[in-house]
Amino acid sequence: MVESFTAVEIISVKRDRQELSDSQIDWVINAYVRGVVADEQMSALLMTILLNGMNSRELSRWTDAMIKSGERMNWSALDRPTVDKHSTGGVGDKITLPLAPLVAACGAAVPQLSGRGLGHTGGTLDKMESIPGWRASLTNPEMLKALQDCGAVICAAGSGLAPADKKLYALRDVTGTVPSIPLIASSIMSKKIAEGTSALVLDVKTGNGAFMSEPEDARRLANAMVELGKRAGVTTRALVTAMDVPLGLTAGNALEVRESLEVLAGGGPADVVELTILLAQEMLDAAGVSGKDPESALKNGSAMDHWRRMVRAQGGDPNAALPIAREKKLITAEESGVISSMNALQVGISVWRLGAGRERQGEKVQAGAGIEIHAKPGSQVNKGDPIFTLHTDEAARFERAEAALSGAVVIGTSPVERLPLVVTKIV
Repeated sequence: MVESFTAVEIISVKRDRQELSDSQIDWVINAYVRGVVADEQMSALLMTILLNGMNSRELSRWTDAMIKSGERMNWSALDRPTVDKHSTGGVGDKITLPLAPLVAACGAAVPQLSGRGLGHTGGTLDKMESIPGWRASLTNPEMLKALQDCGAVICAAGSGLAPADKKLYALRDVTGTVPSIPLIASSIMSKKIAEGTSALVLDVKTGNGAFMSEPEDARRLANAMVELGKRAGVTTRALVTAMDVPLGLTAGNALEVRESLEVLAGGGPADVVELTILLAQEMLDAAGVSGKDPESALKNGSAMDHWRRMVRAQGGDPNAALPIAREKKLITAEESGVISSMNALQVGISVWRLGAGRERQGEKVQAGAGIEIHAKPGSQVNKGDPIFTLHTDEAARFERAEAALSGAVVIGTSPVERLPLVVTKIV
């Protein structure tokens, strides 16, 4: 086969701050998946993109080429509209768990393809796998049946979905090219568009516990993704939301499932409930479903009913006891006063060190490991009052986990001004 281009000439275009043509983009993605473009050549191209960027046409074509590297799912057989949510990740972000069955209870179908945690941010699949018997991998026919029967499914993306992204993602991780807005946007949106949903709501986190710590960077990423979705014919909108403090009162797999069940039972921490309802309203509106009240669906038990059916459909037992870590350690306030701030990133790193997260893909996580949070910014505490309970199966992990929390909680006379829960909305 005679190749249309060479990797070197395409690298040179971006190195010299020129635009890649549609045909150059199509070729380089296809050739990389086929193995014609080597990892070191694609690494060089990714670095030129990180340094010199892409315009909206290049980004759209790059994303489209990634989608075309694999299959595109189709949910037209369903009798209701489809809508999905994607979060860029944070500490204690368990929103997908109550949100998917809640939106299903209100009349939309939610084909939620999720991932595993890496580093300090938790993965939805890791959380769900703490439920005895639950399985993440479903075939396309199994997904369709679950959506028809339950209205929602949370599962892993199959290997046929945007395979170019899988190769590029692994390469970015080891070449220092992760923090590029075009590369992040195309990675997320290639999978979400290929997933076949007709509407999508993006939850782009910002703050010290988020990948995009600066609100302006988060806004730029949200804008890029919304534009990509719209160009692909998917009704897309984004909320930029706060991740300067952990979300809710737990971080860690089974701990977050328990908290999600509290929300589905009509309780739960106020910030988790508020964001769940806000995102549900956005999803229903984007899907064109009107006249349904997510708050009522939480209170009347219908969201919990959909959760139980969804868990059973994937082999899980919704009545089974969730895993509990073998060891616990209480961390208390060192002085009296008002908690003025709590660093989400440090809490996330501590959770990771307790065994709830992984350092590299494929590592096993502890289902019961994590942190319970007893007091948050704005709370009045006395010296000796509980702040955190650390959970792990291995007591030897406590020392490094505690070290990560050093200085994470500041106690003063008044709380520091926080980001609002929703920083901005992009439609």
